[in-house]
Amino acid sequence: QEDEKKKEEEARNIALKEEEKAIQEAERQKNQEKEIQKEKNKKKNVEPKPKKKLRKIHLSEIQSKVGKGNTQRKTDNKIQTDSKKDKSAAETVRKITAKIDIKSKKKVYKKDKNLNEENLEEVDFKPIKVAEFANVDELSKIFETRSNDIIQKCMSLGVLATINQRLDWDLIELLAEEFGFKAEKMEDVGEELFSLDITEEDLKNAVDRPPVVTVMGHVDHGKTSLLDYIRDTNVVGGESGGITQHVGAYRVELKDGNSVTFLDTPGHEAFTAMRARGAQVTDIVVLVVAANDGVMPQTKEAIGHAKAAEVPLIIAINKIDLPDVDLERVKRELSENDVLVEDWGGKIQAIPISAKTGQGVDDLLASMLVESEMLELKANVDTLARGTVVDSKLDKGHGPMATVLIQKGSLNVGDPFICNNIPGKVRAMMNERGQRIQHAGPSDAVQVLGFDQVPQSADIFAVVEDEKEIKRIASERQRLKREIDQKKIATQSLDGMSALIKEGAIKNLPIIIKGDVDGSIEALSEQLSKIANDEVGVQVVHKSVGMVSESDVLLAAASSAVIIGFHVQISSNAKLLARQEGVDIRSYNVIYNAVEEVTLALEGLLEPEQVEENLGRAIVQEAFKIPKIGFIAGSKVLEGKIVRNAKARIIRDEEEIADGEINSLKHLKDDAKEMKAGFECGIGLDNFSKYKEGDVIVCYEIKSIKRSLVLS
Repeated sequence: QEDEKKKEEEARNIALKEEEKAIQEAERQKNQEKEIQKEKNKKKNVEPKPKKKLRKIHLSEIQSKVGKGNTQRKTDNKIQTDSKKDKSAAETVRKITAKIDIKSKKKVYKKDKNLNEENLEEVDFKPIKVAEFANVDELSKIFETRSNDIIQKCMSLGVLATINQRLDWDLIELLAEEFGFKAEKMEDVGEELFSLDITEEDLKNAVDRPPVVTVMGHVDHGKTSLLDYIRDTNVVGGESGGITQHVGAYRVELKDGNSVTFLDTPGHEAFTAMRARGAQVTDIVVLVVAANDGVMPQTKEAIGHAKAAEVPLIIAINKIDLPDVDLERVKRELSENDVLVEDWGGKIQAIPISAKTGQGVDDLLASMLVESEMLELKANVDTLARGTVVDSKLDKGHGPMATVLIQKGSLNVGDPFICNNIPGKVRAMMNERGQRIQHAGPSDAVQVLGFDQVPQSADIFAVVEDEKEIKRIASERQRLKREIDQKKIATQSLDGMSALIKEGAIKNLPIIIKGDVDGSIEALSEQLSKIANDEVGVQVVHKSVGMVSESDVLLAAASSAVIIGFHVQISSNAKLLARQEGVDIRSYNVIYNAVEEVTLALEGLLEPEQVEENLGRAIVQEAFKIPKIGFIAGSKVLEGKIVRNAKARIIRDEEEIADGEINSLKHLKDDAKEMKAGFECGIGLDNFSKYKEGDVIVCYEIKSIKRSLVLS
């Protein structure tokens, strides 16, 4: 025993000496690298910055810090005989060695909160132009990486982001550094035109304006019914005809002389997109909650959007005309989501209503006006008009047109304007009833004709006096857009997508979205981007307003994409070209149908799950050799069946000793396809010959089972 202890102690001493040598070698390499760097700095006439020196660590120090339980008393500097403590010391040495090694290999220095600024190393980041409020998908193309990698980096920085979410500049700068770049903001030509900030002149000429109200809520909770009731029962005398088209926003004149502008967006996604791009378009959010259902997933989502936008919230508890509704249950569920109504000691108004019978709707409208009075909503009328695009479309008779919410100033027919990078001149304006008007003021929602192209939702609309200045700004902004688009094209080609798929073992389904209005496209795009997991996802190659054209088919053919049309027609030439190019075009009228079919398509991209299924067991009774075949196990089938060409493993003394394929199965002298329980047979496995009596042969097969996609 003493000899064994001595041997163990010698082995430990040898191991510790080797670890010490490793540390010394690592330090030597580090010093050598420092000398090389000094030489480089001398050549460049650059003085190297002082760097924090690593403290030399001796093995005796490490061993002396191995405590005795909770007392934390230091031990003697002799080597511990306790194997656990030796293991701990060795592990500490290994960690230190690894740290030294890693530091010598790192290209990008990560900032440590515990270090002073003078100890930070200078890193040469590659400068790269990035547009402010770029989304995750656009950044992935600029950084030449996967969207999932950027989303994971956002999570590590404490931000939950989706692929289409637009990010603020501070976060973009941090992400750029993480990927080895230095983000430089693209020069935003005419930036001052697209600011909605309140100036001293605005305060001087401010007058009262009507509130802008966004109605949100879960599907089928009565949001549309409420808007229809308000619209139909509060019509100014003398007006006739209803709203027959989707305009995104409309103004309702109430019987008491006041007015309210309602935003009717196709889902919460459009609301979020506007807020992400800095467009604070709404003053009040009305959240519709069905009394019979209570708080549902989209209700929670709407609460989150309202809180993030920092706008007042009014709860409309709908469907109180139904029997056995429990209002207190709804209020309790709201409180569980940090929404305390006035009855429960909070400050949020909760109005019971019935959009079907009209009960309580007048009280709801009154609460909106009370809330707007508290907000003291004002705007400057005597200035050039500025507003936000709420919705847009390509109309057959009128061409590109958009619903614009005027936020300050006055808009008149004939005014020249710019909207993002699209110039235009107001040829005509129409209200929500399709009636032509000549003038619009703050909080008015009007349809504007005269755009050169279809703008996007949340684009800022600005009137400019000088038409030459408009053309110059539009030209510069279009040039910047082309630079961004060129980055996108690099990864939108089939080769680019294939590289991304191979690189990250992720499968993307490329999709082109065409829709009747921009709001619907954004809503569909947001829903489709949610159909993903760590393995598969959706890649939106292109999205735009208008019918499916030949150019869409050509892009789909180049990027191997599927075209999804929402409430749009397909041109006859596009249909013919699609047949020639083998492009799949799908048309839908309901968002959920599109989402369902894309989900099924993605499930086809998932690798099938491999499941092992046991077929039978046999026990080896003797082993013998057959000429030209090799060694065979004379066996008896205990249960199930043994199948030729199936997989099998050999179990001996409850341990697996071999795994292979059954290449020979005989009954007496005849070849057999399978042998069932109770029969004797000869079994041969490829690459195995050392059978013993008592070995168990387990026959099995691997089945591929189709997986279903769990939505993120």
